[in-house]
Amino acid sequence: MLPAIVVENLPRLVRAIRLLPNDPREDAALDLADELTGITAMVAEKFTNERTADGIQKALFLTVGGVSLGLEQAVTHEGDQAALDFLVEHGAEHAFQVGFRLIKELSQLPEDALVGEYDQDPVYLARRLRELFIDICQADPNQNWAGYEKYALQLQQRKEVQAVVRLASWLRRHHENGPVSDSDLNAEGVIAVAIIFAIEGGGRIMARTGQKEFERFVRSVRKNKPDFEEGWAALVAKVPVQHHPVLLERIESYRRSCTVVHKILTRASMKSLFEDLENYAGSELDADYS
Repeated sequence: MLPAIVVENLPRLVRAIRLLPNDPREDAALDLADELTGITAMVAEKFTNERTADGIQKALFLTVGGVSLGLEQAVTHEGDQAALDFLVEHGAEHAFQVGFRLIKELSQLPEDALVGEYDQDPVYLARRLRELFIDICQADPNQNWAGYEKYALQLQQRKEVQAVVRLASWLRRHHENGPVSDSDLNAEGVIAVAIIFAIEGGGRIMARTGQKEFERFVRSVRKNKPDFEEGWAALVAKVPVQHHPVLLERIESYRRSCTVVHKILTRASMKSLFEDLENYAGSELDADYS
């Protein structure tokens, strides 16, 4: 059996530095060394521990990763010579700032569709930023590093979550019975309520419900037997176009597998249907019955 081929992928900063011996620019190496030393000292003071050897080493690894992340963003499709040129012309500190800004912007995007009041707490935001910075930017200069790929994947995932949260927030603001203003948000639950109640037709936007309203809804659907597709089309028509990708994807999912939608025209009991609704809507249900 042939041995696996391991492709070297050292941090971008390290790959750029390897080109310095053949670089004709005077003092480029010294200037870069001075900058990296300063950045490492700053990182040690703010993020690790400037008083221990272990803290300094972690700060060095974070400096390597932070600068490399900035270089990957600045010269994404260019080679290592372009990375070195960027360092010489703009400075390692600028590259580090680019990388750190990416981490900061990433930390401000929602991780999941459950958003709580604490998510905007300054202490929590600072801790989340620090954890992301360490998770993505820690880079041993002598080992392969995939920090930029990890960053890009998390960015894509968090933007998808953000789109879900934004749709749910819009639905809350346009709730049939007046805006829902709770600080805690179960975005998937809001969307579930809106899609399930849309089958009744009429284009009403429901972002929250309770047992009494749900029972009224079930009786209405069973009596009038509306066209579910027409109801969903009416909901889509009311929602701004920028939210359509998420809404249409969720409607398709609920069309295929939502037990409330599938059972509502059967002999399923009201208790059984409401228990199913709880699985979808979760905390977006009002406790209007004792």
